Amino acid sequence: MENIICMKWGTKYGANYVNILARMVRRNMTRPYRFVCFTDNSGGLQPDIDVRPLPELELASHLPERGWNKLTVLGEKLADLEGLALFLDLDVVILDSLEPFFEMPGEFRIIRDWDFPGKIIGNSSVFRFEIGKHADVLEHFLTHGEEVRATHRNEQAYLSHAMHAKGILEYWPDDWCRSFKRHCMRPFPLGYVLPAIKPPDAKIVIFHGNPNPDTAINGYVGKCGFRSVRPTQWVADAWRE
Repeated sequence: MENIICMKWGTKYGANYVNILARMVRRNMTRPYRFVCFTDNSGGLQPDIDVRPLPELELASHLPERGWNKLTVLGEKLADLEGLALFLDLDVVILDSLEPFFEMPGEFRIIRDWDFPGKIIGNSSVFRFEIGKHADVLEHFLTHGEEVRATHRNEQAYLSHAMHAKGILEYWPDDWCRSFKRHCMRPFPLGYVLPAIKPPDAKIVIFHGNPNPDTAINGYVGKCGFRSVRPTQWVADAWRE
């Protein structure tokens, strides 16, 4: 039984993002799995989704949102889950089978961040770990949070450096996880006349920053008009309930 987990907190993403993610997972898994959403608000989630309370993490209210809540999945216990877990952000689009993400060996795998290719920074939109094996990483953040936030801008930078220090940081093959912003959107002015590129070998397309999947489906024009995308049918075909 594989574990596929996600998190929803606050109001940035609605319940439809979880529901659609669950359906994309269903269409791209043939082996038995559990899909679990950890959340502070289960309203609107489909009844067949395994919903668990968001693990508590005390952070000062004035701190900017940097994804630190994700670190709580590394606790010694994670609900009643055991074994490997594949974490998926809510704003991803799944294009192909997820099973290779469980088959590839390695203790910890994450996306190599496209914006920092020469640095030890992964993108945590898709990462895999063994439940209960890295509680030390969470514990260090809990006891040295101020120091961690001073040296690492966000959770994925800290997570990557912590796993690298343990000697287990490995990346997914580059073509498995592609960035919509970096690999699909056309440069100005081609975005106004040509459709977004569908990466030929991608299993998951990551939406970080703008646009989100729903805005890519309808078409998007960024600030000052220099970044744009026409309505994108291949995103609509995948990102649906």
